[in-house]
Amino acid sequence: MTLDPEELFDLDADRPDLSGAVLLHTLDGFVDAGAAVRLARNALLAHDAPVVARFDIDQLYDYRARRPIMRFDVDHWSGYETPQLALHLLHDNDDTPYLLLAGPEPDIQWERYAAAVQLLVERLGVRLVVGLDAFPMSVPHSRPTPIIVHGSRRDLFADHRAWLGQIIVPASAGHLVEYRLGSAGVDSLGIAAPVPPYLSQTEYPAAALALLREVSARAGLRFDTTSLEDAEQVNRAAIEREVADSEELQTLVAALEQQYDAAAAAAQSAIVEGDLPSADELGAELERFLANESRGE
Repeated sequence: MTLDPEELFDLDADRPDLSGAVLLHTLDGFVDAGAAVRLARNALLAHDAPVVARFDIDQLYDYRARRPIMRFDVDHWSGYETPQLALHLLHDNDDTPYLLLAGPEPDIQWERYAAAVQLLVERLGVRLVVGLDAFPMSVPHSRPTPIIVHGSRRDLFADHRAWLGQIIVPASAGHLVEYRLGSAGVDSLGIAAPVPPYLSQTEYPAAALALLREVSARAGLRFDTTSLEDAEQVNRAAIEREVADSEELQTLVAALEQQYDAAAAAAQSAIVEGDLPSADELGAELERFLANESRGE
């Protein structure tokens, strides 16, 4: 029996007209290196942001795999953090409305969830869906964060130079949404930020900034990133102190810088010569990491 995706969410009947709005897909998934997606989402999501649609979390969440937090106070339970998957209405610096889908990645019913997102996109008149990702890769913190862009139509990112070849990776609900929307003719983009491997388990605001700047360029939105910029400066100073105190880190960073600069020079040469360099090694590295991550290694 096929379950109706429309019964998976409640849509606010009093919502404003959101025709032409952009929807950002920023769920908590199994990979968020440097907490870049979480930092980007938190920089945008105001506590009082109205909810346009709310998903029935009981149908999507595995409570035993990701147990919610409860608070115990002396002799009684005093609080419970209810998991929520909701679509929030926000406005950018120009007061342009946009939507932000936030919450835990569904543990089950991915196809039904993707169909539900497509229904919301159609009902609300969304013009573009943008998903955010961050993953570890051999890049140094001392160089600009590179960005990977992919999507349903090449016209949406025609100026972006692809630097990954064909790879096979474990799926995410967000990637499935992008794939299903693209198959249905809905414009959708994915924007991913590689994060230095030695910083993947800590907060890395530089990657979050890179994500939001790319979203701004692709979606025509202007965000207030002041708090992220301040956090990035503090974070960079802390990283530099750590590197200065560790010969091992200095050696690693120097090697990554050399690799990064060589790749950048090769890419520039390829642009001049009109030839796309091989991305087999980068693709194999990403594929290997995501496969290990899915196995819990």
